Amino acid sequence: MTTTSYSKLSMKLLIDTNAGKVLFAEADKDCVDFLFQILSLPAGTVMSLLKEKGMSGSLPNLYESVENLKDAYIQSNQCKDILLKPKSSVGISSAPFLLLNDDGLTREKTFYGCSYSSSHSTVSDDPSALCTSCRHSMSRKITYVAPPVAKGAVAATGGFVKDLVTYMVTDDLVVTPMSTISCISLLNKFNVRDVGVLEEEVVSFGMNEALELLKASFESKEVLTSVFTSCVKVEK
Repeated sequence: MTTTSYSKLSMKLLIDTNAGKVLFAEADKDCVDFLFQILSLPAGTVMSLLKEKGMSGSLPNLYESVENLKDAYIQSNQCKDILLKPKSSVGISSAPFLLLNDDGLTREKTFYGCSYSSSHSTVSDDPSALCTSCRHSMSRKITYVAPPVAKGAVAATGGFVKDLVTYMVTDDLVVTPMSTISCISLLNKFNVRDVGVLEEEVVSFGMNEALELLKASFESKEVLTSVFTSCVKVEK
């Protein structure tokens, strides 16, 4: 499945209606790529994405401190966006809707050289940086040439994990390849003796749910249950 910024991902939840919680979800490659993408997000990007949703802890205070700091207190060769909108060199997600507000992850990589002399060998990915040789701006755009593809090589698909595999995602975001043994082990772990209390529910999620998942992953051990709580029905 190829996702666009307007499409949604889906997972199949296995819900213990007796305990009122999600035991695990069946997820495809796109969902797992999205979850693993969280590990590549810089702290500043996380704060930027979750700013409107609120987040516990003290990191939001650090983010707001930089945001509210006047330029008069910042070094002339520095920029707030270095911390507020940091760039990540990793881009593995096939679920780009998570990255709509993160320019550093979605735009094509561009490099810059010294604007004063092409003989200066310094390179930067920020046009506001200063050349270490002459202190002129690094605003001269440099063309990147990708290395040739080896003869006979097979083009790799996007993302991080392989396709054609179903993955198990537990409530606390442990991700493993799906297997009958792993399912049985998890049911035993939660002392599920009556399969009649189990229900399957397919849920779709887009940008809003993605941000909720991102937020919950920092705050909870029951991520899927907390985000998709409306799907979890408790048997009376």
